[in-house]
Amino acid sequence: MKLKGRVAVITGASRGIGRQCALHLARQGASLVLASKSLEGHPKLPGSLRQVQAELEALGARVHVVQTDVREMDQVEHLRDETRRVFGRADILINNAGALWWKPVMETPLKRFDLVMAVNARGAFACAQAFVPMMVEQRWGHIINMSPPLDLRHVPGHVAYLTSKFGMTLLTYGLAEEIKEHNVAVHSLWPATAVESEAVKVWGVGDETMWRKADILADGVLALVTREPGARTGKAWIDEDLLREEGVTDFEKYNVVAGGNPLRLEFGSSV
Repeated sequence: MKLKGRVAVITGASRGIGRQCALHLARQGASLVLASKSLEGHPKLPGSLRQVQAELEALGARVHVVQTDVREMDQVEHLRDETRRVFGRADILINNAGALWWKPVMETPLKRFDLVMAVNARGAFACAQAFVPMMVEQRWGHIINMSPPLDLRHVPGHVAYLTSKFGMTLLTYGLAEEIKEHNVAVHSLWPATAVESEAVKVWGVGDETMWRKADILADGVLALVTREPGARTGKAWIDEDLLREEGVTDFEKYNVVAGGNPLRLEFGSSV
């Protein structure tokens, strides 16, 4: 129970990686504030915020759900205010809400560019801006942006998406320096391989033998937030590299298919 007494806020928490992070944090004693655009789910997507809430409460966790569109600052501020009202603090913020568009420039309508920028770069910026003062006040906090290291080799064909995701990573680098004196850390975290999600299914990223479970990113989150914020900050981590540094050697357990062969991607375009 390394996180007993801590409060974690997760955006995009209704399924996939957000849900798995919530479960891992709850098992370590954290209370959870879950946010997503809708409470009851999408007719074409499995899972919902209410279902995740029920799973967490079955584990004995304290949970509060707040319907939040991270594109709207008034809703982000409401998320912050509800977190303070219910729990009195916020120790961990995971910017997991994301929008996808993996197409070349000439196949990217401006509305799609605006969407990925608004949800990914601007949404993470807005959430950080809303929660940093609380963390600075209590002199303890971790912010995790689900974004990749700055690697330009795969920008062609993904310009809009990577512009938005690299924006999140730049937020990590810059904000980490701005607030490290207050014992608040900022990290980026990204998968080494394709991670099982609706995104990899819709966009045809390999097959099940090439995927890892979302547990690997959730374990990466735990590795970051169970250390003191002053221990490390301002780095864009790859999940496998981070866990190897933590002493993990068995990665077979993360395979979706036993005996599978997840291929390490130079550009982790899986979340």
